[in-house]
Amino acid sequence: MRITLLLLSLFCFKYSVAQQTEHVDFLTCKAELAIYPEKQNVIGVINYTFKIKEDVDSIFIDAKNISFNKVSLNKRKATYKVSNKKLWLFKNFKKGKEYSVSFNYVAHPKKAMYFIDWENQDHSEANPQIWTQGQGKDNSNWIPSFDDMNEKVEFDLAISFNKNYEVITNGKLISKQVRNDSVYTWNYDMQQPMSSYLLAIAIGNYKKQTDVSNSGIPLTMYYYPKDALKYESTYRYSKEMFDFLEEEIGVQYPWQNYKQVPVKDFLYAGMENTSATIFSDAFVVDSIAFIDKNYVNVNAHELAHQWFGDLVTETHGTHHWLHEGFATYYALLAEKEVFGNTYYYRRLGEYLTEIKHAQKNDTIPLMNPKASSLTFYKKGALVLHNLRERIGDSVFKLSVKQYLEKHRFKNVETNDFLSIVEKESGQKLVEFKEAWLTSGKLSFLDISNLERKINSKIFDVKNFDIDNNEETEKIKPIYYDSLTNKQLFDVKNKFKSYDIKKRQAIANQLADIPQNFKIEYESLLQDKSYQTIEIALFNLWINFPKSRKQYLDKTMNVSGFNDKNVRTLWLALALNTKGFEKNAYQGFYNELVSYTKPVYHFEVRRNAFEYLNELQLINSEVLLNLTQASKHHNWRFRSYSKKLLKHLRNKN
Repeated sequence: MRITLLLLSLFCFKYSVAQQTEHVDFLTCKAELAIYPEKQNVIGVINYTFKIKEDVDSIFIDAKNISFNKVSLNKRKATYKVSNKKLWLFKNFKKGKEYSVSFNYVAHPKKAMYFIDWENQDHSEANPQIWTQGQGKDNSNWIPSFDDMNEKVEFDLAISFNKNYEVITNGKLISKQVRNDSVYTWNYDMQQPMSSYLLAIAIGNYKKQTDVSNSGIPLTMYYYPKDALKYESTYRYSKEMFDFLEEEIGVQYPWQNYKQVPVKDFLYAGMENTSATIFSDAFVVDSIAFIDKNYVNVNAHELAHQWFGDLVTETHGTHHWLHEGFATYYALLAEKEVFGNTYYYRRLGEYLTEIKHAQKNDTIPLMNPKASSLTFYKKGALVLHNLRERIGDSVFKLSVKQYLEKHRFKNVETNDFLSIVEKESGQKLVEFKEAWLTSGKLSFLDISNLERKINSKIFDVKNFDIDNNEETEKIKPIYYDSLTNKQLFDVKNKFKSYDIKKRQAIANQLADIPQNFKIEYESLLQDKSYQTIEIALFNLWINFPKSRKQYLDKTMNVSGFNDKNVRTLWLALALNTKGFEKNAYQGFYNELVSYTKPVYHFEVRRNAFEYLNELQLINSEVLLNLTQASKHHNWRFRSYSKKLLKHLRNKN
């Protein structure tokens, strides 16, 4: 009889799975977790409290590849079933009554929690880590939780792990307990509710520094011990942008503290987990790399999400621009604060140009869950810029403040924001919404008007130098034979500039290097820019074969960005330079092959695969490493590796 009732309950409740939040509100979660990298599993004990909003006979908690035991409701043995990637609980739950559910579990996460370098711990490049990425519906792979972002819970995690590592998660660290000679338990407290997809854990070998915002919020920034000298250039402007956004948004930062943690082989640039941003360690840079590849924009973007996405959260993907459009816009405002007006309006102009070109084929509206990232992020930012221009600074800022305060720790839709704007501005936004949010294309008139306004701001900026627009210059190659004498003079003068970006732009443009520009072009190898050095080394090597040894000698000790862009190019060129360091040839080859190993960052591996393929020097070891890479957790690298593997097989 009981089995029949269970099946009946499952069948009856199936219709309302997506609307569970209409029946129940989960309030708190106390979780004790132990993570075992050798087994790649999580063992936990959890207690949830919840309140019933409407009478219902079953509720669920999302759980993928998780086994349970000792499941109890209000400290009594519960009737439950694990089915359809969920833990189902059965009882005649009564409206208005509060309950608690407790259970033990073991998770074997196939995604969302990643175990990095534990199999290669003895390698000098190994950096053993554990980190999570749960945006969407993935965190229920390692902690029974809720795939629905409308369910917000106050999560307090206690995590046990090897004492030699640092354990970081959401909230404030309130204590660190000694379990035994090798294991500590880190106890973290969250005081406010959040969506499950914003849960995060990062475990690794870290050092940290803490600053304090003007409002008294602790700002803790983590780094690898070997990267101590990169700390300042990596986190440059962090406090300034935090203080700026708090003032600009007009609502105090809503969490107890703010932490930033770099991790290896991350899936994206960064992720705005509540109070604990995780970001790719590709953005851990020295002062030279900062010129071309810095963390500033990602830093500001993920920070802005702490308000837009974390404090107020979309109800559905239809309103995803309320996360990404706002974060992109406020990140740009923060960059404006540190880089100036010219930077701000140029970026806006670039966004508009991208949108204008993309909408020739991409006509999915902003308010559509299937819209592109370009639409959600950059078109969303343009919407807010244009809206601010329309209603004025003071009304816009007041509207944003009221929107956040009215819906704090809740879920929102687009009209929740627009209705406040309409009220404060006294303007009806029906046509604005149609033109910018629900229409598949911006009209020619809307684009032209916005272009005109942006361009007028750019040319009003003092000391603006149109020649410094490197983005425009890059797409127009210069051919020596086609230049007039005046243009030749101008190009030569640009080489004399102290502006690294201007010199980089001309290096990119010069399709062939004439003999009388050779000395000027060679000076690019001395620039404090790894991107410029990479471009210059390759172009000089191609154009002046007799000087190849000279160029290789000059750049022999340059590694470049974290992806070793200069070093991997140097090795490829050295292997392809007749007579260069004959006795070291095998060593150069072995080094390039070694960079394909799983212990290296996937960007280093990709560079090595690329050059070895071009040189037709792929051996059995490289092929084995490429096969492993075709199963990598980073989908971009995995896709690249699969394509290269397919190409090699077809060629043979």
